[in-house]
Amino acid sequence: MEKKRVFKASELIINPDGSLYHIGLRPEQVAPTVIVVGDQGRVPMVSRYFDKVEHQVQNREFRSHTGTLSGMPLTVLSTGIGTDNIDIVINELDAAVNIDLESRTPRDSHTSLNIIRLGTSGALQPDIPVDSFVASSYGLGFDGLLHFYRYDDELSEEEMTRAFMEHTGWGSRLAHPYIFAASPKLMKGLAGELTSGITATANGFFGPQGRELRIPLAYPGLNEKIASFRFKQERITNFEMETSALYALGKILGHQTLTICDIIANRSRKEYSKDYQQSVDKMIRYVLDKLPAIQ
Repeated sequence: MEKKRVFKASELIINPDGSLYHIGLRPEQVAPTVIVVGDQGRVPMVSRYFDKVEHQVQNREFRSHTGTLSGMPLTVLSTGIGTDNIDIVINELDAAVNIDLESRTPRDSHTSLNIIRLGTSGALQPDIPVDSFVASSYGLGFDGLLHFYRYDDELSEEEMTRAFMEHTGWGSRLAHPYIFAASPKLMKGLAGELTSGITATANGFFGPQGRELRIPLAYPGLNEKIASFRFKQERITNFEMETSALYALGKILGHQTLTICDIIANRSRKEYSKDYQQSVDKMIRYVLDKLPAIQ
């Protein structure tokens, strides 16, 4: 019989109360469906619609509420901004359900979580209205995070990635991009009525998304090339900062992942939402109403 791997204390850090180091959650506090949001303040915006909240945890930018909605267990967790934080959140959520934290060994059976990101984003296409919602059929990463992990190439969209690099003349000093698909199950259950497309995940808010303040851009005109990319029926619809890591790590670890974003700006038309908090709340209610479809 093969000996189980034991995860050392320096590699899997567990708090004295048995919770995971960053997210502060114990295994019994993680519901099978997890909504992740960037902003801590968006956690109570989601949980106020719960029937009850049973657990509340706050550590750094990671704030979580776990409870029930129409009898369905549900966790909402803030991640902060960026794929580096998604790396922490996805690995620790996976550890909560797929590693026995007492013995520090893998569990005998695998648990697949539904992880749904509700975010805000900027549209790259002129026909996508401000205050509308976009479901990410694919996550396109500019961040380089994935290249620190070993995985089966068949899990990613290599042909689409090569076509994107060729179309944009991708700079040699930039991280090699990567593309992963959303969960078909979650797309079918939650995104059928929405605009969908490839979401570009940038590793910064200003230069990496083509915003120029006092530092000149190294690749001016890159946004136009990104927006004009087409692959079969897909186009790049929007920019944000988390989806590529969510989709890549989720798929490698065997979880179901989907991002739905409220479009609070249209970069092509230079427009910004007049009241995006109202449209964020509408997005939350839209998703919560549809969650029974994924059970």
